[in-house]
Amino acid sequence: MKIRIKNGLPYVSATLIYRRQRVTLKNVLLDTGSAGTIFSTDKVATIGLTYEPEDFVHRIRGVGGSEFVFTKRVDELKVGDLKVSTFELEVGAMNYGFDMDGIIGLDFLTAVGALIDLDRMEMRGD
Repeated sequence: MKIRIKNGLPYVSATLIYRRQRVTLKNVLLDTGSAGTIFSTDKVATIGLTYEPEDFVHRIRGVGGSEFVFTKRVDELKVGDLKVSTFELEVGAMNYGFDMDGIIGLDFLTAVGALIDLDRMEMRGD
């Protein structure tokens, strides 16, 4: 998977499958400093991934502040050739002051054994 640099930050494309519906998001930040993976509520609602009363709601904190998110388990999360089945991620407003569809965090990166090659600007499995 090629890594693109936009405004000095690394971005990739990610595909989510939820209840047999698929969406590919092209503007996803690759963030080794983020413990979790999160996607924009607006972007994933297109495949029916929305809040339900039984979803776990909690607050996350980061450099940009804090927000409430809900947790969902998706059928599959894929970045290039790297994929995880039955993956738990967070969904939130993501009003961080710049446009992005989501953040790929360390939880996904370690689950797939990602190798990030900044010289070649690509990410692959081990």
